[in-house]
Amino acid sequence: MTPQPLFAGLVIDEAGRVAETVVVGNEPCYVVDDSGFRRHIPAEQIDRAVLNQMAEMMKGSEDLLSAQAAKMLGQDDPFSKAMIENQLKHMGQQFDALLQSGIPEDLRAYLGMMGFKVVINYHGEILRVEQPGAAEDEE
Repeated sequence: MTPQPLFAGLVIDEAGRVAETVVVGNEPCYVVDDSGFRRHIPAEQIDRAVLNQMAEMMKGSEDLLSAQAAKMLGQDDPFSKAMIENQLKHMGQQFDALLQSGIPEDLRAYLGMMGFKVVINYHGEILRVEQPGAAEDEE
């Protein structure tokens, strides 16, 4: 089975149009309309960049995040917290598995309803990731 782009339906171009997803050969791609020219951008390039950005945001907060995740799962014991914290600290190693298995459709829908968006240009460069509830830089 060919993997689907992780953030299908959540990637938009600079004009606010949702990037279509297609598979070219066996490679999933996001398609951006560049004045009528359909640019195919390998999904892994964008998906990894977004995952890396999210991992960077979580770095240093693994203990707090693991405690909250364990509490939400009803597994509020020290062993569960330690296991979740270890998973968070080694998140980069899990990206390949996530790229293969994908994000469940209902989770992608939930992210979209909450306002999560990845804005890219027609070169496939990430301009910004809009995450609801994320602290914004005050410049």
